[in-house]
Amino acid sequence: MSKVNWDLVNSYFENGKEDLALGVLHGYPEFINPLESVFAPGIELQPKWDIPKEVAICTAIVGAMHSKATNPYHPITVEEIRDEALEACAAGASNVHIHVRDENGVNTFDLDKFHKVIDPIREQYPEVLICGCMVPFTPGDWEKMDKALADGLFDQTPVNTVASYLGDSLFCKSPAAMIKKAEMCERNKVKPQIAVYSDGDIDNARRYLIETGVVSLPSYWILLPGIVGCSPMYGPMDMIDVLSSYVRRIKEIDPNAEIMVCAGGRASSYLSTLALLMGLNVRVGKEDTIWRYPHSDEKIKSNAEIYKDTAMIAKLIGREPCTPAQYVKKMGLMRQGGKLISK
Repeated sequence: MSKVNWDLVNSYFENGKEDLALGVLHGYPEFINPLESVFAPGIELQPKWDIPKEVAICTAIVGAMHSKATNPYHPITVEEIRDEALEACAAGASNVHIHVRDENGVNTFDLDKFHKVIDPIREQYPEVLICGCMVPFTPGDWEKMDKALADGLFDQTPVNTVASYLGDSLFCKSPAAMIKKAEMCERNKVKPQIAVYSDGDIDNARRYLIETGVVSLPSYWILLPGIVGCSPMYGPMDMIDVLSSYVRRIKEIDPNAEIMVCAGGRASSYLSTLALLMGLNVRVGKEDTIWRYPHSDEKIKSNAEIYKDTAMIAKLIGREPCTPAQYVKKMGLMRQGGKLISK
């Protein structure tokens, strides 16, 4: 049953009232001039957003978490990882993130395998940056990582400040391990990426790496929410809330920090798109998710394809993927193509 007072409404039309709609031009002939006001000349009415045009896009080829059991297109062998990395470089990627697996498909520190993947990239695409991931757990791993860093095998590497159950597995780095790896990176002039999985990890980084001065500023952060066991993103509103909170906390710690968001878990391509809209940098590829879209079970088949999709989205919203040289400058790296450059 209608609750409108139709007698009153109709009376306005029957009596020819003149205040049915009001419009009074007090300024320019335009009803709205978005550029200036005659009452406040020189005041910019709608300032441009502080969004950098250049965006650093990293392509994470394989990672340590997923397998062909969950994504049959996942690269496991040295040849598969190398070929996917080269395809991403051919598609325009300025930075590739590399893990290697052993014969059982398990993440390994095998430097020979790393060289078999990375050396062809250096040869064919000498300007492309290499982010190599080595997560030391045993004493021998630390010596291997120190050698890889000293030899300039990588241009960046993550330093995880995490203590979480990722899926059914505990992934926990002690304060000593966080500090030791960050110090090794800085000493070898390899930019450490502070990798965080929850807001508690952000505070770990502040306490152990930033306030101690172990990591040089401006800092470079990698955000991995949305992965199983990390800050949950059950839908688009959660995605927005979680990412916004991460960024605010990091900017409180280091206002000049460069932040890269991984397209992780179900959020996948929607998370990277949100990051692009927020003026952040992004990491995409098979390491952080098996899915192309959060509302679909379609699997990622090609890292190069995901890179091209992301670069296209960036361009459609007026941003431009960094060249390797721009990437170095933007992210504060200390090496390019294995050669020392000025910071």
